[in-house]
Amino acid sequence: MSQDLKQVGPRLRAARQARGWTLDELAERAGMSASTLSRLESGKRQASLELLLPLTRRLGIRVDDLLPAEDADPRVRRPEIRRDGQVIVPLAPEDSRISTYKITFPPRAEPPEPRVHDGFEWFYVLSGRIRLILGDQDLVLARGEAAEFDTRTPHSISATGGKPAQVISIFNDDGARIHTHTGPPGDRG
Repeated sequence: MSQDLKQVGPRLRAARQARGWTLDELAERAGMSASTLSRLESGKRQASLELLLPLTRRLGIRVDDLLPAEDADPRVRRPEIRRDGQVIVPLAPEDSRISTYKITFPPRAEPPEPRVHDGFEWFYVLSGRIRLILGDQDLVLARGEAAEFDTRTPHSISATGGKPAQVISIFNDDGARIHTHTGPPGDRG
């Protein structure tokens, strides 16, 4: 039996357990015996489309979900973004639910106007000094410090101290949209 087929049983069991179903419950829903399902999950019975299709339909998954994905190239190859003097280097795949960036902020005498949008943001200062205005707070973070905040609070982030600053920044989907797409004020995507 190939390595790929050996993974069908454990993946089938994991899908069933993720729904909180017992062997008996899924077997009944799929119109087969619990014994057959048990043997499929343990690898003692060879998987066939005839057996898998009713199971995957009841579980709400595809047969492909039971097979391991091909080993994809793990490297992230996305172009850097330059905006308002910032250099933004994407560190996660474009379709990732969590967006991660290395951002270089140029020094500014005055911070940008605070913005508000849905989401959460986290950043870690790699070098330089970052000025974070968050609501009524005016903070300076140095190398090795981090901040996490709700982006519905008015905020602005800039380098301070006359030198550029670099951060690793992580956003959820809502937070990423405002920081990585340009458009008119209030346009989120």
